[in-house]
Amino acid sequence: MGVLGMGGLFFRAKDPDALTAWYREYLGVGAGCVAEDSGGEVNEWTWHTQGGPMVFAPFKATTDYFADDKQFMINLRVRDLEGMLEQLNAAGIDIITKPEWDSPEVGKFARIHDPEGNAIELWEPPA
Repeated sequence: MGVLGMGGLFFRAKDPDALTAWYREYLGVGAGCVAEDSGGEVNEWTWHTQGGPMVFAPFKATTDYFADDKQFMINLRVRDLEGMLEQLNAAGIDIITKPEWDSPEVGKFARIHDPEGNAIELWEPPA
């Protein structure tokens, strides 16, 4: 017996339909999406992802790593961070990068926010 992985991420939104469409359009995330090489098939209820590392870590309530008024930050593992950042930039989405976030041992990071202000950390693990 044991947990096999994440089965879902559920959170409140002012406009769930618009936020669902934003995640699908700009990040390829959510119901009806399939990650490259995941082996999954498109269906209306799930997002098929690739297996891989996932960090599950509560932060101190006083952290300044993400906004005080938010209870969570989504971290998405990506294959080509630079390519994704080019697409997001072309779509007018603000991107934050900081050299101190990156390291050869852990990978490269960037931060964006969805239309409701939720932080999304994009993470490209080392090769």
